[in-house]
Amino acid sequence: RTDNKNVVDIEHNYVPNDHKNLAYKAADLKFERFNINEGVTISIDKDIPVSAGLAGGSADAAATMRGLNRLFGLGQSLDALAALGIQIGTDIPFCIYNQTAVCTGRGEQVTFLKRPPPAWVVLAKPNIGISSPDVFKALDLTEEHIVHNEKCKQALENNDYHLLCNSLSNRLEPVSMAMHPDIKKIKDNMLQCGADGALMSGSGPTVYGLAQKERQAKNIYNAVNGCCNEVYLVRLLG
Repeated sequence: RTDNKNVVDIEHNYVPNDHKNLAYKAADLKFERFNINEGVTISIDKDIPVSAGLAGGSADAAATMRGLNRLFGLGQSLDALAALGIQIGTDIPFCIYNQTAVCTGRGEQVTFLKRPPPAWVVLAKPNIGISSPDVFKALDLTEEHIVHNEKCKQALENNDYHLLCNSLSNRLEPVSMAMHPDIKKIKDNMLQCGADGALMSGSGPTVYGLAQKERQAKNIYNAVNGCCNEVYLVRLLG
């Protein structure tokens, strides 16, 4: 753009198109860091559900940073992009690398893992809004809650689908469930309908269920489709 403005073009009423948008922030930061006196139009075709605990905004920002890196021939490595991205979002480094990984620290310490075994995934997002800051404020760090990080790593290392299903854990899940009981109802429904494992994603409200077979996944999809406005049937890519 010759007017030196960054513009976010998105057809979604619930997604901001100004400085509150992470893709917009990513472009601003990139242009400021490299003294680029131009502007771009960022067109976002939103497939990831909004405010779902699935890092959709962070994925938009990561794609913007990688795209601008290529468009302007900046030559930044993925490590450099991740170091820049952490300044605006803790999930952005993970999205920059676009592969299976565990992130520690604030999200800037990224350790790559083997891709997950093949599986079908049913994603169900109930029609409720969750404030991530409120969930973290309600998190009681003195309360014991077992998470199976090492077991999950072992499952990926050994390509063990069943161990992976048994290692699903999320420290924020009981907090969000206490605020919104519908999340637990969806998870229980998935497990009752044949999911090999199910868990809330991020701070919620989306719940995902795993299945090895397509027919099994479709049964889960049909079961939760009646109680959720947004249900998706996808496959793991890793």
